[in-house]
Amino acid sequence: MNNIKLFESKKIRSSWNEEEEKWYFSVIDIVEVLTDSPRPRKYWNALKTKLNEEGGELSHNLGQLKMQAEDGKLRATDVADTEQILRLIQSVPSPKAEPFKQWLAKVGYERIEESQNPELSIDRAMENYLTLGYSKEWINQRLKSIEVRKDLTDEWESRGVKKGQEFATLTDIITQAWSGKTVKQYKKHKNLKKENLRDNMTNLELVLNMLAEATTAEISKEKKPNTLNENKIIAHQGGTIAGNTRKEIEAKTGKKIVNSQNAKVLQENKKLK
Repeated sequence: MNNIKLFESKKIRSSWNEEEEKWYFSVIDIVEVLTDSPRPRKYWNALKTKLNEEGGELSHNLGQLKMQAEDGKLRATDVADTEQILRLIQSVPSPKAEPFKQWLAKVGYERIEESQNPELSIDRAMENYLTLGYSKEWINQRLKSIEVRKDLTDEWESRGVKKGQEFATLTDIITQAWSGKTVKQYKKHKNLKKENLRDNMTNLELVLNMLAEATTAEISKEKKPNTLNENKIIAHQGGTIAGNTRKEIEAKTGKKIVNSQNAKVLQENKKLK
């Protein structure tokens, strides 16, 4: 991942889309960094023409946003999300693009390995969390939360709940019922954007979230809901049980469990102790 820091040597204009929870980056800026071209706009136009001739869909799927140009004025410019940028990099014949291409190949190879041996994904997750400075105790808790989440989503799938929007809707209901906040509100409370919410929870927040999801799964297995509305009711029930537990703990300790600390703040606080 260190090779991706190539972008840090030059400013890349970016824009956060709150609704989609996506970063969009200026394609011209990316091209300029990767190619060192004195005329990145002309280079991009030529590359876009080449991609179109080859039948690629990438250039057709790019959007445009107004971003501040060098003269200080807002001008429309081609933008791409992270996935599109990574696809674009593969099309750029430049030495600077090679580290990205090698990294993408490595990630692809690792994904294939993990599909054949799922235990590898757990080992890599452990290594990544340790590299980021998390404690082993927190990591074990986080890995357990992944297992609990998988059990819940498997149960939802068996009840006909669709991945994507329906999963997100039920997750929102559970999260709001136990924490008092939707996922989006919770992330905003912790000053997060694309980061994973669970990766920024304290041990107690993780435990309560696991309780909410595990309880929802158990109720679902007993009640066997057939519709999304029935699943919504059960999601609220499971979340409420964990929410009541949260309120009892807060009443005894006098401290709020749902807090604004994200992973970065938590790690900094740990270093100060």
